[in-house]
Amino acid sequence: MSTAVSSGMLAGQVEREEPVPTRTLPEFRVGEVVVHHAAEEDIPAIVTLNNLYAPDGLTLTRSEAFVTAHLQDYQVIKGADGRIRGQVALDEYAPSLAEIVSLAVAPDQQGQGLGQCLITAAEHLARERGHREIFAISLAEALFLRMGYTLTSIEIYPEKIARYRSISRSELSIGRKFCFTKAL
Repeated sequence: MSTAVSSGMLAGQVEREEPVPTRTLPEFRVGEVVVHHAAEEDIPAIVTLNNLYAPDGLTLTRSEAFVTAHLQDYQVIKGADGRIRGQVALDEYAPSLAEIVSLAVAPDQQGQGLGQCLITAAEHLARERGHREIFAISLAEALFLRMGYTLTSIEIYPEKIARYRSISRSELSIGRKFCFTKAL
């Protein structure tokens, strides 16, 4: 079980040399689906959706303070009613490397391709920021392989292992976690 991270840098986290712009960024379209950069009013819903999957080890628990501190890294898909249908975030490790994190789709919205749209949007944001490689730790093996990722070992990302250890040693032993990588 992971614990919430309230604020501050985690072990292995790289400070950005230049702050990520806080301006409102344009929406990103994946076919008919519109992906928006998250806004402050989205924070409670992001935390709720993310933490829905934390007890099963599918996401790490996130607090409102954490999401607020990393808001520029979150993207969301909203329904016509304004409810968040899915979300994703980037976690930067180095100028050339980012991880897809907090990938979650509302239970009643699954099976509609939203996970693929969110991954595509995360890749787009990573390219915009100049990252040349992206990786993900996930149990969704078929999804990531279908999206052109290669199965690899978490061992090639010692900075990720260090971060897991700083959060909770159990994160390294929950089930069989798959590690996927893709050059951008």
